[in-house]
Amino acid sequence: MTVLRPFTAADKDWLVERHQTLYREAEGFDDTFGPLVAEILTAFLADHDPARERGWIAAEGDTRLGSIFCVAAGPDRPSTAKLRLFLLEPASRGKGLGKRLLGTCMEFARSSGYADMVLWTHESHRAACALYAGAGWELVDSKPVRSFGVDMVEQSWRIDL
Repeated sequence: MTVLRPFTAADKDWLVERHQTLYREAEGFDDTFGPLVAEILTAFLADHDPARERGWIAAEGDTRLGSIFCVAAGPDRPSTAKLRLFLLEPASRGKGLGKRLLGTCMEFARSSGYADMVLWTHESHRAACALYAGAGWELVDSKPVRSFGVDMVEQSWRIDL
């Protein structure tokens, strides 16, 4: 049975490695991506507000299958949550786990008092983008960029909670 449990410091190295490996294999990302994920997780572990920010790990027993995080968008946007680090192992995709993670994250944001939620992704993540659209998210910006050593189209999405 798959459970969604809280992210802990013991999950950090796994999550950094899986982001680096999966994005390198699927998207051709260079070695700058893993350190960015590590920086995000280090900051989360050091300074997150547990009442308004949370990370989840999807797991079956000791096997981690994915992650998702809800964090504050920043001090200039106190009513906005940001979805971060949404990841599913390839073998776990297409089974409803992504939808479950997304729903859990959004419900936490709602119950924590956020008015809306935002996320950043890129258009090559077609399945994730379809999941966002199906849950009522709106694509608000799309632009070509060069990040992590590759040309891509980054996207910004938002939803009213």
